[in-house]
Amino acid sequence: MEQVIQNIAQNVERQVDAELDKLNQLGTDDLDKLRENRLAEMKKRAQLKQEWLTNGHGEYTELSDEKEFFAITKKSKDIVCHFYKNDTARCKIVDMHLKILAHKHIETKFVKLDVERCPFLTERLRIKMIPTISLVKDSKTKDFIVGFTDLGNCDDFSTEVLEWRIAQSGAIEYNGDLLTPPDQVKKQKPPTFGINKRTIRGGTNSDDDDDLDVSD
Repeated sequence: MEQVIQNIAQNVERQVDAELDKLNQLGTDDLDKLRENRLAEMKKRAQLKQEWLTNGHGEYTELSDEKEFFAITKKSKDIVCHFYKNDTARCKIVDMHLKILAHKHIETKFVKLDVERCPFLTERLRIKMIPTISLVKDSKTKDFIVGFTDLGNCDDFSTEVLEWRIAQSGAIEYNGDLLTPPDQVKKQKPPTFGINKRTIRGGTNSDDDDDLDVSD
């Protein structure tokens, strides 16, 4: 095991040295080009951030009806929509976590919609259980989180676990390990080798079945 770890460390060191060599070989024109590209990326990101904030990103908001849902799919590329009922306790748990994630992931629109106000949409998306979180990308529902089965099947799951599960659909930007839930990562004893990782997929529907165009 020690030899394996040592080999990995040496490989990483060689990769770092190779990258440093590339940087050392860059001329003034190359560095200027890299700087220009970086500034262009930062400018584009700033413009996107302003666009997101203008469209109400960064807050967890409630939609009034189905018409408003269809309207936001035309303005926001990525949407996390919580279908809820006021008398369902678990919906309040989802609200707590999504409010936190809405502030963290301004690239995505986080909303909630009372199922009693959207009978057509509820039927169209085949929503049978509350809470259900619909994950929309490019006006298409890519995935559903139905109940708490995918979140450890418990009420005290962490915000990080829900964030990880949402990231499975690509509806948010995520830099963590998509193959392993964050609660399992914390329990693992590093380093771990030779263990197959498993992705927890949720919902009662597959991407093929649920790739429904929700634009009107």
